[in-house]
Amino acid sequence: MTSTPTTTLRERSEAEASHLPPLLARAEHLAGTVLLGDHGRRRAGLGDDFWQYRPAEVGDSRRMIDHRRSARGDMEYVREREWQIAQSVMLWVDQGASMRFASDAGLPAKVDRARLLALAIAILLVRGGERVGLTGTTLPPRRGNAQIVRLAGALAHDDPHEYAAPEHRAMIPHSRAVFLSDFLGDMDEVTQALSKAADRGVRGVLLQVLDPEEEQFSYSGRTIFQSVGGTLAHETLKAGDLRDRYLERLAARRDALTRLTRATGWQLGLHHTGNSAQSALLWLYRALDGGMR
Repeated sequence: MTSTPTTTLRERSEAEASHLPPLLARAEHLAGTVLLGDHGRRRAGLGDDFWQYRPAEVGDSRRMIDHRRSARGDMEYVREREWQIAQSVMLWVDQGASMRFASDAGLPAKVDRARLLALAIAILLVRGGERVGLTGTTLPPRRGNAQIVRLAGALAHDDPHEYAAPEHRAMIPHSRAVFLSDFLGDMDEVTQALSKAADRGVRGVLLQVLDPEEEQFSYSGRTIFQSVGGTLAHETLKAGDLRDRYLERLAARRDALTRLTRATGWQLGLHHTGNSAQSALLWLYRALDGGMR
């Protein structure tokens, strides 16, 4: 007996919903490990709300001095206002088949780590007053906790292709973006995406997520290499002989990514799934925060 379209849709919805609480809980916990300080991402600027007092510095205009606060002591203080121009930050997570690889049962799949980091950085950004969404047209940047739930749902979908191409439609001019992928697919797609982003004044971060085995290539003897999607396969009797060529190609890909990010004003990071997700999130947050000042 075949399922009706309604039944299939309900089953898919239930299956996707069942993944949301664990992912959200893990992302909330991970985001909580990154200390934002008393003011999160707020900084001095053009807003109307009071942010903080600070000692006057050389170059400050006399009109900036808060005489009431300064009268309480021997120093002159400047009254700073909060920067209230929220940024739009767009996320792209590679959910292609290659990202579902894990070399060991004790390691997360690359896509699971990428989803966790994407949702955690979204939580931090939303808490800081920024708008967060996905690249493309499916989920435009918005504020609020409801947007986090929408993001979690959108990140639950797998891409059937071996290597997913970065989404670069509807890039908001002068916004920020975060791309998470192994970046082992078609390099032309990545180049096109970042070139189009740069043309619109979009700056951001590429975080390459790799399994430790993809860096070490410890295979030897008779080995069958098969893509996660099952469309590619290669058998060899001397896997160890492939190691040097593989590592050279991996290094060449990283060099290409480095040149591309430098040319487009983006930043490039590398994360191994065997390492701490907290350290990756902290690097990602600081890299993105530096680009938003």
